Amino acid sequence: MLPPPMTLLGRSRHMSVSIEQLDDASAAWDAALDGDREAFAASTTRYRRELEVHCYRMLGSPEDAEDVVQETMLRAWRRRETYASRSTLRAWLYGIATNACLDVLASRKRRLLPPDVTGPGDARNAPLPASEIAWLAPYPDRLLDEIVDTTGGPEDEIVARETIELAFLVAIQHLPPRQRAVLLLRDVLSWSARETAAILDMSLIAANSALQRARTTVREQLPARRTEWSRGRAPDTVERDLLERYMRAWNTADLDALVALLAEDARVSMPPSPSWYRGRGEIASFLAQYPFAPTAPRHIHVPTRANRQPAFALFSSREGERLQPLGISVLTIESGFIAVIDAFLQPDLIDLFAVKLPA
Repeated sequence: MLPPPMTLLGRSRHMSVSIEQLDDASAAWDAALDGDREAFAASTTRYRRELEVHCYRMLGSPEDAEDVVQETMLRAWRRRETYASRSTLRAWLYGIATNACLDVLASRKRRLLPPDVTGPGDARNAPLPASEIAWLAPYPDRLLDEIVDTTGGPEDEIVARETIELAFLVAIQHLPPRQRAVLLLRDVLSWSARETAAILDMSLIAANSALQRARTTVREQLPARRTEWSRGRAPDTVERDLLERYMRAWNTADLDALVALLAEDARVSMPPSPSWYRGRGEIASFLAQYPFAPTAPRHIHVPTRANRQPAFALFSSREGERLQPLGISVLTIESGFIAVIDAFLQPDLIDLFAVKLPA
């Protein structure tokens, strides 16, 4: 069961800002109001990455999130005279970004993962080809690590692992867009009900009702063993050893060693293919016939991090040929075993994660 919303999804934070900082910010914004684009950028740039993470949660796509933040800044520039000091500049930008996301979601379907769209595949059959479905995509930890608050510490609420993991993102994708917005503003960003209702042009009663429905749906959609996952800490020795063995098994094509690391009810998905497999035995059969087949190229794994989860950049290698990028694989570990492997077979993700080809 999901822990109490304000425990998991958001904690109030009061930031201390010096008089000098306030004076500098006020002067910069006054210049922006007079048409100074550099002053506008100086006032707003510090919020770009956290706005991108917010839009990523709303949309499920780093690429779409980046585009919407760009649109947010354009809207903010054009409407800069409407900013009132009754709220913070940060809150004003979040309001614009949230509504820009809702505009996008009005014409786009939600982004999920294959297990949320179709049943498990049969390893005796070849995986289905890539579909036209727009799937959920991972977000690099290197970008999450750029977010800091004005006091100089990590912005825990914005990048809290519980609210950036793939399981949480899939769960909130099941929400209607406005419920999704209410949940994120209230339980991730710790906005008040009144602030949320005003930004979304809803009555207070409607906003509170949307929040309750959203919380119920998220609890239903999250995995049953979610609370068993380790959260908010660096990988320990046991987890590092598990990941090292996993990487070595792939890099040396040791199927038995790899299968031994999987939970009994593990699952593997491979978007953009809608095919996915459940259970250690079924996964072993799939691996033996395809990525571990004698004629298949070797699959090289390079460590990275995504969505505050262990991840690997994937490359393929044939004798005498250069390594070819394949995508990013994100892992979920439960009780000392690998429970979920979401392999996003999209080569362009390698650039987003800034992973270099191994020598």
